[in-house]
Amino acid sequence: MHKHPALPAAPQPAGAALPAHLQPLAERARSYVEAAAAPNTRRAYAADWTHFTGWCRRQGLAPLPPDPQTVGLYVTALAAGTAEDAPARPPARPGKTRPHAVSTIERRLSALAWNYAQRGLLLDRKDRHIATVMAGIRNRHAAPARQKEAILPDDLIAMLETLDRAGLRGLRDRAILLLGFAGALRRSEIVGLDCGRDQTEDGRGWIEVLEGGLLITLRGKTGWREVEIGRGSADATCPVVALQTWLALARIAHGPLFRRVTGQGRKVGPGRLGDQEVARLVKRAALAAGLRGDLAEKDRPALFAGHSLRAGLASSAEAEERHLQKQLGHASAEMTRKYQRRRDRFRINLTKAAGL
Repeated sequence: MHKHPALPAAPQPAGAALPAHLQPLAERARSYVEAAAAPNTRRAYAADWTHFTGWCRRQGLAPLPPDPQTVGLYVTALAAGTAEDAPARPPARPGKTRPHAVSTIERRLSALAWNYAQRGLLLDRKDRHIATVMAGIRNRHAAPARQKEAILPDDLIAMLETLDRAGLRGLRDRAILLLGFAGALRRSEIVGLDCGRDQTEDGRGWIEVLEGGLLITLRGKTGWREVEIGRGSADATCPVVALQTWLALARIAHGPLFRRVTGQGRKVGPGRLGDQEVARLVKRAALAAGLRGDLAEKDRPALFAGHSLRAGLASSAEAEERHLQKQLGHASAEMTRKYQRRRDRFRINLTKAAGL
């Protein structure tokens, strides 16, 4: 496993270096520390730590040891849009600043606490310099979350029609869209799949093709879980058929399920596809299919991403909520309801129920 810039060196006893015979054990401990958080989370926390230490350096402050007052000033700068300013640089003109969203500030605060913890230090987030400032930021700047548009079945079919039917890239993308929708999978879960169990070190799960459909075993945010994907009513929209076609023509029988296609769509590489490619595919196909054509062209791209597939299944599948919750891998029904865009809206009319 690659060493991560956000983590300190392997833990050592205070005042002395570890004996040579314990070094391999320390390295193993470090690998377990890294495995405690998902790769995407570690990358985000590393970037947040770099941003914070860069800000401290520009302001002449020390990032270590943790100082609640310094952190309070940092989150204030994020909310004000001045976190990139330096003392020797003229401040940005009003209207030119770019304040960070409250959700971004809260994530960066979590990242700082995590990074300090990895160094054996404690950041007291309940300290008044942090807690009171964050309460004020939430009251002044908090806004409803901007949810991605749900891709419904008709939308998905229109998106599939925009893909190249003859090339390997089109076959791969077709399988990704159908699998991501029917399985309500996160983009990292889609690209993390292998053809079988224990085939790669970076795999996040594997598939089994059964008579009734596809069984996916994967490691998600809530631990290991199984996702069942039944066969479709027609081959053209069946995720199992799409996946089998891609694997057969791409000649993939071992290792990563979804890979890069090069050579003008004729060559399949050995490397695993990045999760950002799923988001780009969803956005590209949705725009090509003309989804939300009622909006201005500049506003449409921001509506679609990998989560649009998860929201699409949650919003369109006629099934009991507990089945949807299991498919999405949510710990609570409340989280599942957040993915159900427009589902059952106004089904219960309290106005009429009250007699009006």
